[in-house]
Amino acid sequence: MYIEQDYSAYTDTHHRTWATLFKRRMETLPDQACSAFLRGLEIIGFDPMHMPRIDDVNKKLEPLTGWQAAPVAGYLPAKEFFTSLSVRKFPTTISIRPEDQLDYLPEPDMFHDVFGHVPMHTDPVFADFLQKFGELGMGDLSEEERTRLARLFWFTVEFGLISEGGRIKIYGSGLCSSPGEGAYSLTDAVEKLPFDAERVMNQPFEIDHYQPLLFVVDSFEQVYDALDEQLGKLSGAR
Repeated sequence: MYIEQDYSAYTDTHHRTWATLFKRRMETLPDQACSAFLRGLEIIGFDPMHMPRIDDVNKKLEPLTGWQAAPVAGYLPAKEFFTSLSVRKFPTTISIRPEDQLDYLPEPDMFHDVFGHVPMHTDPVFADFLQKFGELGMGDLSEEERTRLARLFWFTVEFGLISEGGRIKIYGSGLCSSPGEGAYSLTDAVEKLPFDAERVMNQPFEIDHYQPLLFVVDSFEQVYDALDEQLGKLSGAR
């Protein structure tokens, strides 16, 4: 399932692309992102000029929450993905987007997977939530249940908002890694609803445009408790 990161394979172009993405995102992210994400960024301490070494990232991450970034060649099947989360390994793409596709890439790359996701894995409550998500996904789920679970993941881990200090902040990786959608998500053009697990899991989404509707949590304990409740429901139904 996992592969080794061959750091020597990265070219000057790869490092330049990372540096460009990093600089662009950090111009506005400190005002947009929640405190947990910004704290995670500081802890991990990415080199702004060079692609991250996964081993270096994990040396800082694993002692905090037990999580590791685990290099993979591409998308994993659902079973392998959830299994990985259940043992606190986040499947991480180690390639980076082409220089002519800086603004949008349909599939994840290293900037999305490492810059966008990893800082949140330093937060203890969010880290526990993500592991429990893996445990839930490993269950004997129907197609409908998997669809509902995918929606929960989308509107929290990928495109989540949180109320913090009287303001709405971003924490989802799709927002934290994107200058365009990160800013757009905080405008009045996006409908923002209070987080409700049932509403979230009944809300379809499309991946090929900015999201018109997002959900705002009060805390990460809220999403952890919602997932714990879902796990209990599935366990009781089996």
